[in-house]
Amino acid sequence: MFVQKKKFCIALLITCLFTIAFGVNLVQAAPAPASSVGVVDFLYLLNNHPDTPKANEELKAVQEQAKKDFETKSAGLGDKEKRDLDLQLGQQLEQKRQELLKPISEKIATAIKEVRADKGLSVVLGKNIVIDGGVDITADVLKKLTSK
Repeated sequence: MFVQKKKFCIALLITCLFTIAFGVNLVQAAPAPASSVGVVDFLYLLNNHPDTPKANEELKAVQEQAKKDFETKSAGLGDKEKRDLDLQLGQQLEQKRQELLKPISEKIATAIKEVRADKGLSVVLGKNIVIDGGVDITADVLKKLTSK
């Protein structure tokens, strides 16, 4: 009886080892999961967004007006006053630039979120901070932006 138990234990041990070895081989043979990290070139999307040319035209008109305002208001001012006026007009110009870019950036961010969800990605990073790897979704996002 003792001999039978010993043979049974050895058989059980061999079966367990075989199962473990076979299972490890299956895990190693399984394909690697696809990358769950997306990358996107935000600046490219911003430059190629359908609303960007109109925003650029408006910003250019504001720049020209600021230049005229400076020329008109700076006449007779000292150097310090001219610098202050230039700084004030520059700040107004920057505020207008941000005002014009905000809705475009929001549309891009929404499209990125939609593409990320469609592709099952867990995160999307800026292409400029990724050295290697990830799935570039820039073209997919641009397609979504231009098809609306």
